[in-house]
Amino acid sequence: MHRLSTVLCTSGLAAEAKIARAAGFPVLIGAGDRARTAALIGGAVNGANCLVSFGIAGGLAPNLRAGDVVISTEVVSDGVRWQADERFCARMANLASGIGALQGPVMGAPTILAGEAEKRRAWRETGAITVDLESDLVARIASQAGIPFLVARTVADTAYRELPRAALIPLSDAGTPNLARVIGSVIRRPHQIGTLIRLARETRRALAALAGPADALRGLVTAF
Repeated sequence: MHRLSTVLCTSGLAAEAKIARAAGFPVLIGAGDRARTAALIGGAVNGANCLVSFGIAGGLAPNLRAGDVVISTEVVSDGVRWQADERFCARMANLASGIGALQGPVMGAPTILAGEAEKRRAWRETGAITVDLESDLVARIASQAGIPFLVARTVADTAYRELPRAALIPLSDAGTPNLARVIGSVIRRPHQIGTLIRLARETRRALAALAGPADALRGLVTAF
């Protein structure tokens, strides 16, 4: 049986990392830069016995709503599929059931899926219910290292949400929004404001929902 004594979380946003750290987990912040994220995980994986892709995600399954919690031990990306071993999957299924989380494969993507059409296509082609930029990196490196991985994500933008250009601006290295560039984008395209306000509200809901899986995972770790 896997002993979850050293769990390393990987996030893109500083806000996600803050929640994981409050639950007692060390966190790597990739800030949406996949090369940087892979390098950070690769440099730290030897000190962990479980890797967790932790944070918010985009919804692909049409039934998902902002704030829904997803727990997964299966990741797909570019035709490759990773899955944790059967015993670990069973333990995580129990964790998901205990907090009312949804289960299903998740997709790791090289870039943000911003539009409804591309989200729908990804869902149909892969069967993944959510998408993010880190989970495939976590799954690949964990599998190479021979340790289990877990995806603990909450839905921010749903399958029907079209992301405006301002939401696609790269984060700072610290995992925070680049406010100067966001404001500049809004000034040039003020029609984004309404969508950005709705997206901010949904993102806050998703971040608030992350406390549940963080606490559940902490309970699982401290049980050993």
